[in-house]
Amino acid sequence: MKVGILGGGQLGRMLLQAAANYPVETYILENDENCPSAHLCHHFTKGDITDFTAVYEFGKSLDAITIEIESVNIEALEKLEKEGVKIYPNTAAIRIIKNKIVQKQFYKSNGIPSPDFVVTNSMEEVKNQLSFLPAVHKIAEGGYDGKGVQVLNNERDIHKAFSDPSVLEKKVAIKKEIALIIAMNERGETSIYPASEMMVNPALNLLDFQVSPALLPDKILWVVEAIAIQLVKALKSAGLFAVEMFVDERNEVWVNETAPRVHNSGHHTIEANYCSQYDMLWRIILNYPLGNTDPILPAAIINIIGEAGYIGEAIYEGLEEVLKTDNAFVHIYGKKQTKPGRKMGHITIMHKDYQDLTHKANKIKQTLRVISTHKS
Repeated sequence: MKVGILGGGQLGRMLLQAAANYPVETYILENDENCPSAHLCHHFTKGDITDFTAVYEFGKSLDAITIEIESVNIEALEKLEKEGVKIYPNTAAIRIIKNKIVQKQFYKSNGIPSPDFVVTNSMEEVKNQLSFLPAVHKIAEGGYDGKGVQVLNNERDIHKAFSDPSVLEKKVAIKKEIALIIAMNERGETSIYPASEMMVNPALNLLDFQVSPALLPDKILWVVEAIAIQLVKALKSAGLFAVEMFVDERNEVWVNETAPRVHNSGHHTIEANYCSQYDMLWRIILNYPLGNTDPILPAAIINIIGEAGYIGEAIYEGLEEVLKTDNAFVHIYGKKQTKPGRKMGHITIMHKDYQDLTHKANKIKQTLRVISTHKS
């Protein structure tokens, strides 16, 4: 089977690592020939995943295509889908999720709990919504990894708002931030990974580290899983989905957003679950039985992020010390150049004791720094 991946970043890289175990011929479309995925696929094509012609020409001889980022040319995928190429998830689901306005309207129309919102198309429209603050302003398309998101607590923050089409979402008093990965095959069968609790870096709005399975009461976990199933069933598409949610101070669960692909919050599944999220997506694409999502041991993920003040060739300071840690699994993404806030890799730690897990995660976070010989 010939399967293409749009995007050649670290998610594509880990998908390709899992693909080595399956009878599949892999193709990557990406603008950068030195991207993390380039040397692991069978066929690499240099091209823009947002360009109609590039995506269509890349996909027309393939059996199936999946994505590692939402900002793809959906019109080209729709044409390919009509011509018989299988798209995972299908183009209707990608179209709903890739635009945050459409995504929020989808939640509302399907009775999926998500914070109240208004749509804004200009700075003037944001200024007319002062009574709606505090709120979170999210640009409709193009945002990722904390980019394209601004917290507007009051009138003094209005200058941070976007003048492009965006969603102004009511700010939630968050007690816990969680993510749940759910798989659905062509027959509508689902398989759910245990929820993860995310610890977010407030300065970068990036995931700092996370713990899975999340320590939540069963009653909340049942609600979380029920919402995820309802959401994915409503999307009516086979694929792998990451549903990010908030648990508020009253223990109510709200959907923040959904990713139609493998996700940062599921990196730990490579070592910590019987079937990884990457393995699961190949099972869906190749029409194999869904895998076992049970955890082997509790796990934590620590993102390896470029240190502030450094730009240039990456140097991993403290890596040797981290590699001495029991049950620590290091993933370096192969990005030669570092810059502040850039995701350069991740580390998964496994331990039966949550306190020890959190202690080791924090210790690794303090020990490992990505620097360079040049200061910015």
